[in-house]
Amino acid sequence: MNRKLLTSIAMLAVIIFVLASSAFAQNIIVNPEPSDELFANPGMGWQTFNRFADEDPNLAGLPSGSAYFRLYWSEVESEDGMIDFAMFDEMLAHAHRAGQKLAFRIMCAGTDNDYMHVPAWLKENGCPGWEYSYGESEVKHWVPDMDSAEFKHAHYRLIRELGARYDGHPDLDALDIGTVGLWAEWHMSGTGLDMPSETTCIEIIDEWCDAFPTTPKVMLIGYEKGMLHAVERGCGWRADCLGDMGGFSDTWNHMENMYPQRIEETAKDAWMRGPVAWESCWTMQKWAQEDWCIPCIFSYALDYHGSYLNNKSAAIPEGSRKEIENLLMKLGYRLSIHRFTCPKNLLKGETFDVNIIWENSGVAPPYRDYRLAIRLKNNTTAATEVLLTDASYRYWQPGKFSVTISPQIPENLSGGSYEIAVGLVDAQKRPQVKLAVDGGEGMWYPMADVTLK
Repeated sequence: MNRKLLTSIAMLAVIIFVLASSAFAQNIIVNPEPSDELFANPGMGWQTFNRFADEDPNLAGLPSGSAYFRLYWSEVESEDGMIDFAMFDEMLAHAHRAGQKLAFRIMCAGTDNDYMHVPAWLKENGCPGWEYSYGESEVKHWVPDMDSAEFKHAHYRLIRELGARYDGHPDLDALDIGTVGLWAEWHMSGTGLDMPSETTCIEIIDEWCDAFPTTPKVMLIGYEKGMLHAVERGCGWRADCLGDMGGFSDTWNHMENMYPQRIEETAKDAWMRGPVAWESCWTMQKWAQEDWCIPCIFSYALDYHGSYLNNKSAAIPEGSRKEIENLLMKLGYRLSIHRFTCPKNLLKGETFDVNIIWENSGVAPPYRDYRLAIRLKNNTTAATEVLLTDASYRYWQPGKFSVTISPQIPENLSGGSYEIAVGLVDAQKRPQVKLAVDGGEGMWYPMADVTLK
């Protein structure tokens, strides 16, 4: 065979190899259709209050992913050292059945007819404290001295045991850091009593943060020094008088004269690392009766990057449903996929690059640690393989952004045609987050078909 023929054959082989390599390396580019569906997701949305979605007729079909409860310590540990874990377990299970997750606050002082809102055994065991009345009421209440060793020993034990059992629980949504003040709101207004020392308040915040390191946390924004410390620990904030446009005074209201100043002073950028939770002042019915601008109030909540809104599970005013739906399209996070790119052909045992252009069209990021995963589903056998990545969706800020991952395909997968899908999953590879993308299947979102060789 002459040299000229050999050269021609070699050149042809190179051309065939280049063409084959080019075909193998060809990428699939998909632009998924967006969805305008209204849905609930973990860590955000319209909250129910002291009840679950399946027992709240005032939801009237609104999606709710969070059930928020406030509990007195006396309800939680009626006997010394006997925390009612069964109650918490059932609450978490009920939240799961209702398609929600549980958020809660523990309180030590109130203004109803009960003398104590802490367990009776605490006082009987020698914990010092004081009596108080609220406002003009003659009803007497007792609150422990939170600076005392007796209180700290018992209450910190409660916090630590709750955290040891429930931090990271898949059905726990958020912790509202409480303990101190009337209704655990970090003030003793109207009682004539002082707050605990600053040292004790900071200790209590640290106890909650240390006991629940992975759970998203909020704290009522009124206590300045405590709020500054909580934000340093990665907490978000709560405000419980959204909508007050003059219900307490003609010259002062929360919306103009408290929240902007306190947020600026203590929690300006806290929303980037911890959730913002709003609670209606009175309820929306009051807003409507006073002819306050409901769209303006909702816009205010969004301007401060709200993730939750709690209307105390009260009825919504007639004619306000559309405004609530508009709010829920922005409240918290709302993730969609603008472009998905991956190779058309994949190799067993090898990694492959996937690039996804995302958009968070909400006003806040997610705060949980769900991971981006790829599911391969065999188009012949329907067998699936979930490829978990290290890419967490936590803190994905509002706007468009690109995420590139390089999952590895197991050696033992059969070759053939596969559907490739995207999901945000927990540690057990179970999808947990709904995307604003058409065509989802149980929170998996098919993108394209690929060939595995």
